[in-house]
Amino acid sequence: MQKFRGIFLKNDNELALMREANRLGSLILGAMCAEVRPGVATMRFEEIAQDMCRTFKVRPAFQGYYGFPYALCCSVNEEVVHGFPSATRVLAEGDIVSFDFGVVYEGFYGDSACTVGVGQVSEEAERLMRTTRESLMLGIAKARAGNSLNDVSAAIQGHAEQHGYAVIRRFVGHGIGRSLHEKPEIPNFVPTMAAPLPLKAGMVLAIEPMLALGTHEVEILGDNWTAVTKDRSLSAHFEYSVAVTAQGPEILGLPASAA
Repeated sequence: MQKFRGIFLKNDNELALMREANRLGSLILGAMCAEVRPGVATMRFEEIAQDMCRTFKVRPAFQGYYGFPYALCCSVNEEVVHGFPSATRVLAEGDIVSFDFGVVYEGFYGDSACTVGVGQVSEEAERLMRTTRESLMLGIAKARAGNSLNDVSAAIQGHAEQHGYAVIRRFVGHGIGRSLHEKPEIPNFVPTMAAPLPLKAGMVLAIEPMLALGTHEVEILGDNWTAVTKDRSLSAHFEYSVAVTAQGPEILGLPASAA
């Protein structure tokens, strides 16, 4: 595996394994999204994740990672990321729920996230989810060889702030491959004095904007994992693992018709 500035560049065989890791992860994520409805306890989604990992013979990427106890990060409403599935937290009409999930296949990681409305949600929540996904797709469009990492960050930040949303700054995207978190870090904003990092074919980037209706500031709850917006405003989160190729950005695990 080649390196550029400490970043692992994936060859064709490695990218093929990452496509499969992300394909399987996306199938499991889709199955969870299909079960979202009022009255469902969030532990149900953990059960789906565990069952399907066994079926596909893949390992949950998050379980045991720095002691995280579950396969799935399940975050509701003001919970930004790293929320715990719960047998007592029951989804209600109008909630929004974010799933962040990954698997390990043949030694390579897949990682993706999405936010789903529960039943009929407010137009405010719909706009937040839509803008977060749009910000992700605009960032992905800049993940091209010859551009810089700042181009990705600027596209995300610009779209989010143009629509009046706060970009969560404490959590960022990351490189991905044989490890869940590799170099480089991928902020969803352009850091002050950030030196441009050229993007090269072979990089794989887990790009994951998290936006909020109110402040960008977060707090960590007593479980030492769940991050919530400091003002308890709604937050949304979308993520794809994206390969930088000579032909442009490739969303790994996503059918071409769905891009």
